Amino acid sequence: MYAPHTRYYLGFNLVPGIGPARLARLIEHCGSLEAAWHADTFTLASAGLDGKTSAALCATRAQINLDAELARAARLGVTLLTLDDPTYPQMLREIPGAPPLIYVRGSLSPADDWSIAVVGTRTPTTYGREAAYTLARDLAGAGVSIVSGLALGIDTIAHEATLAAGGRTVAVLGSGVDQPYPTRNRGLAERIIAQGALVSDFPLGTAPVAANFPPRNRIISGLSRATLVVEAGEQSGALITVGFALDQGRDVFAVPGPIFSRQSAGCNRLIRDGAALVRSVDDLLADLDLTVASVQREARIELPVDPEEAALLALLSGEPRHIDELGREAQMTAPVVAAALALLELKGLARQPAPMHYVLGRH
Repeated sequence: MYAPHTRYYLGFNLVPGIGPARLARLIEHCGSLEAAWHADTFTLASAGLDGKTSAALCATRAQINLDAELARAARLGVTLLTLDDPTYPQMLREIPGAPPLIYVRGSLSPADDWSIAVVGTRTPTTYGREAAYTLARDLAGAGVSIVSGLALGIDTIAHEATLAAGGRTVAVLGSGVDQPYPTRNRGLAERIIAQGALVSDFPLGTAPVAANFPPRNRIISGLSRATLVVEAGEQSGALITVGFALDQGRDVFAVPGPIFSRQSAGCNRLIRDGAALVRSVDDLLADLDLTVASVQREARIELPVDPEEAALLALLSGEPRHIDELGREAQMTAPVVAAALALLELKGLARQPAPMHYVLGRH
């Protein structure tokens, strides 16, 4: 059963021209998501919405039955997660312009907070295929979830290696989650659903047109602690994912290749420009401190967030806040606040940049 606001997030996601920034302005101007959905044209204009987008919103409201759309998603086995949902992926929530709504087939897990994106060329060499398979398999064996884009080549190999290792993998689509692409990977998509998830912010029924793939790459990097490029040419789409990862403050790793290989030209340039060189899975685990992360992952699974922790977590951001300030705002006693924050630290959901001051965690 969804919260009442989910239907309005779904509605806005069906309106061309309304992305995260515009939706945030509408909510701020109108006072709530529901009020924004029902706003008249004058209010929409005063909120800064242009005439074309305002007309698109009015047309969508007139044509779409939101309850029927929710029922359609349920029939297809699709879960809707909004930014307000506590199960929305924490890593994705942290990126600028996080998608207000994502569609999920399969299931996301707290373990997926420890994910690495593995991306690369659609036409890998034998060397690239072996490197992608080995690294994805070994990462999965270390308990790391693998995120990729279901494309042919490196993406497919990364998903296949993870599944073979019994790990979790997430495929981010440039189409609706009911329209996995390419067609030849639909069997792979079904296996991913059973051992991870298909994810998209495109509405159900969206066809896999070329313009959809660059923007979906921000979700691939956004779900991940780091992006690993195995093989990529100078113009590879994998480098778009790298750009998003850097904008999001995430680490970038690259596998070196022969200087005469066109498929390795992009990776070698990334390493020249500062990306961390990867020779084995140990390079990734050490640089990302995923040994510590494994302890935090188990703590989250074994010790779910309780109401006190959830209330404090909602007060945390990137700006340090003193423990006393948090206690006053949450209306909790000092011992309760201290105990809850200690558990949030153990789970990697909070950290102390200075004594007695807390921010959102990154591990």
